[in-house]
Amino acid sequence: MKYLIAGLGNIGPEYEKTRHNIGFMILDDLAKEHGATFKLDKHAFITEIKHKGRTYILIKPTTYMNLSGKAIRYWMQDKKVPVDNIMVVTDDIALPFGKIRIRAKGSNGGHNGLKNIEQLLATSKYPRLRFGVGDEFAKGKQVDYVLGDFSKDQEDYLPSLIGKCGEAILSFGSIGLERTMNFFNG
Repeated sequence: MKYLIAGLGNIGPEYEKTRHNIGFMILDDLAKEHGATFKLDKHAFITEIKHKGRTYILIKPTTYMNLSGKAIRYWMQDKKVPVDNIMVVTDDIALPFGKIRIRAKGSNGGHNGLKNIEQLLATSKYPRLRFGVGDEFAKGKQVDYVLGDFSKDQEDYLPSLIGKCGEAILSFGSIGLERTMNFFNG
């Protein structure tokens, strides 16, 4: 069984530790835990890990956030992964910091990366793991907020939260989406 896990973010050192790059951070940690390293390939940095007889293809799109669907569609077709075996990992301002929400489908919630994925896959029915980054920004400052770094207090909690997200991704492949949602949501 193959699973395509797409962590959303923006390439470049200026974005490395921003809230919008939590998808990249989660996949970096998961790859590191399994001794895997990313290599640059078509539209993404890519690596593979194995867990309980399953193959997880981890991608970090190089298309920038707003065109994430291009990389996901390409690797989905190239690796012959059905849409049910895809998980998109992204930030979410509608969730409090550190809250994880896993869903089988859903709206894009105004998230440009998710809008593009929905458009290019022609469906909103794909699993996603949303990581809450909170909404502590003034009106009109949303872009600055998501492209800003986590606070010092938040940084202290990130390693354990990122680790929990890695566990949820592996759970998705090994015990299925429904059981993973029951275990990690809430």
